Amino acid sequence: MSVYFITGIDTDIGKTYATGVLAREFIKLGKSVITQKLVQTGVTGQVADDIITHRQLMGISLQDTDTDGTTCPMMFAKPASPHLSARLENKTIDTAIITKATQRLQSHYDIVLLEGAGGVLVPMSDELLTLDHIAHCGYPVIIVTSARLGSINHTLLSLEAIANRGLDVAGVVFNHYFDGDDDISADTLNYLKNHVARHYPSALFMELMGDKIVGFGDMADRF
Repeated sequence: MSVYFITGIDTDIGKTYATGVLAREFIKLGKSVITQKLVQTGVTGQVADDIITHRQLMGISLQDTDTDGTTCPMMFAKPASPHLSARLENKTIDTAIITKATQRLQSHYDIVLLEGAGGVLVPMSDELLTLDHIAHCGYPVIIVTSARLGSINHTLLSLEAIANRGLDVAGVVFNHYFDGDDDISADTLNYLKNHVARHYPSALFMELMGDKIVGFGDMADRF
């Protein structure tokens, strides 16, 4: 059974879309796959918005594990950093509850794609960072990046933070949605692709183009 943690170099980088498309591609490989959200803020309904988007991209309906809260056991109303949103509701983020939910999903699916909130160092409490929890669990990480100005710096910082905690960088997804300036886009793509190949040779470098992902086919060799 496998769990992959999907994170981004920043907020609003396309993690949710990438997670849904990756899940759909795993389904095409004949794998049973489910997505989970580590924590979501800005939620007003019964099911987390990102989970709904995942299901739409996967082409399936909401699951029982969505409506009972298993796929997103920590939801808060304020659209802010998780530690703040929880504090405003006089609550704390209980990582044990999240882990137990992940383990329940693992017992029924081949693959669990666990999407984070924001970047790797987003705080879940005053003492705990997102990456601290992921390092404790030992999940391999897939990073979503882009050609937005500053992405090279943010990507390299994220990669180093992950590696410094002894975690496996399983993949990098370059989201072409933010391509604007052709020179910047092409250079950022080439720089990151070369950097990943040189420093993280076991990581897959994938490109998200609309609702298609290039380079995912190599994932099949890992299962």
